[in-house]
Amino acid sequence: MDTNTPNFDSLARAYRWMEYCSFGPMLERCRFHFLSRCAQARHALVLGDGDGRFTARLMAANPAVQVDAVDASAAMLAVLQGRAQSCCPDADTRLHTIQADLRGFTPTDKDYDLVVSHFFLDCLTDDDVSALVERLLPALTEDAIWVVSEFSIPKKGLRRAAARLAVRSLYFVFFVLARLRVDRIPDYAKAFRDRGFHRREDAEYLGGILTAELWKRRTD
Repeated sequence: MDTNTPNFDSLARAYRWMEYCSFGPMLERCRFHFLSRCAQARHALVLGDGDGRFTARLMAANPAVQVDAVDASAAMLAVLQGRAQSCCPDADTRLHTIQADLRGFTPTDKDYDLVVSHFFLDCLTDDDVSALVERLLPALTEDAIWVVSEFSIPKKGLRRAAARLAVRSLYFVFFVLARLRVDRIPDYAKAFRDRGFHRREDAEYLGGILTAELWKRRTD
């Protein structure tokens, strides 16, 4: 693995409890906000799902979906696979895990109708996100949706100051624990819009510090 690639292996088992200790159940609620909108998906590309809570819930809620889960951390993928197998007896035939740095990942399949990235794009720079979307486009169906959960900085007021402090603290923690060198949330919305996606729905949690978004490719 590239030495510049963040290493989340040591956090795999503790990730869920770290999340609960910092934000309680709110990240999980944000992550599952659009789960029902994924019920018709047939082939999902899940990017950086960490310990796999969304992947497992998606496979349980949608018995027909095939999932390709990509992560740079072998330990995270192992936890994800175990969680999926514990809730879905047929996980071995429906789940394909891929260990890869998503800054250079190019899919080989061509029919993804769902892309999912929960609290992952904040590990990338603006250029990384732009390049990732560009590489994924040829692999997506014309009506593909992209479900995003992310941290967000409200535009004004006390919530803006609180969000900036929270995000800055998280980046420091993950720099120390995982060698994450990114220090700000990228403008992923611009990367999506520039490549033909439009935001269809969104929801805020914790006063706008967390956002859940559903993007869809334009078909006109």
